[in-house]
Amino acid sequence: MEVFADYLASIDNPDHRERTAKILEWVTTKFPNLEPQIKWNTPMFSDHGTFIMGFSTAKQHMSVSPEEAGITKFANDLKQAGYSYTKGLFRIPWKEPVNYELLEKMIKFNIQDKAGHTSFWR
Repeated sequence: MEVFADYLASIDNPDHRERTAKILEWVTTKFPNLEPQIKWNTPMFSDHGTFIMGFSTAKQHMSVSPEEAGITKFANDLKQAGYSYTKGLFRIPWKEPVNYELLEKMIKFNIQDKAGHTSFWR
């Protein structure tokens, strides 16, 4: 989690900072083989040099980026969870619960789907 320390310290709202830290720690604990890193001033996780999942904060929500393939595959799950989304990210409102089960499914999908990838992005 030390890799995320400066990013977390830059989040002004203490509730947002705490929640972001909790989510990043959850990913780190649940998926210890993923490499936590900061790229483009954004916390993200990679596996064998390929992007798996990225996170960023905004005023009203946390954005989660599983790449377009992840959004497409889990569009119905995102709708059921009540998350708004674009082709490349979905939003978890600060006042709404985090659907960790869905996050886990998306991360597992990306790990499996990108197992043979040699580039960072799809």
